[in-house]
Amino acid sequence: MLPTQCLCTKLRRASRGVTRIYDEALADVGLNAAQFSLLRYLQRLGQPSISALAEAMGLDRSTLGRNLRVVEGRGLLQLGGGTDQRSRQVALTDAGVRVLEQGAPLWERAQQELALRLGADKRAELMALLDDLETID
Repeated sequence: MLPTQCLCTKLRRASRGVTRIYDEALADVGLNAAQFSLLRYLQRLGQPSISALAEAMGLDRSTLGRNLRVVEGRGLLQLGGGTDQRSRQVALTDAGVRVLEQGAPLWERAQQELALRLGADKRAELMALLDDLETID
């Protein structure tokens, strides 16, 4: 890997590395980190509209739509009716709830692995920096 001082490149590389840890942890339930995260948001939000879910996740609707189709195809969520595409409701299915229950300890292990690698001080510092970066408009 070529060294760089570019923040964008460094963040993208770090994100891919972290995502790989979660993806590997979730392999046994057949989901990647983005898909599992989507189900977790649904669990927390109940039955949001697609627009509300996209906003809560910080995603554009097209990115969310691709993930929704994959997870819906596995029978883990269902899209309910609405007056138009924007108002369609998204809900977990019973199979989605079961996958979340199976995946939660795997996700937690990945969290703990990263926390151990960083140590408490670096983890807290990183979380503060990421909070700052999330608010950049």
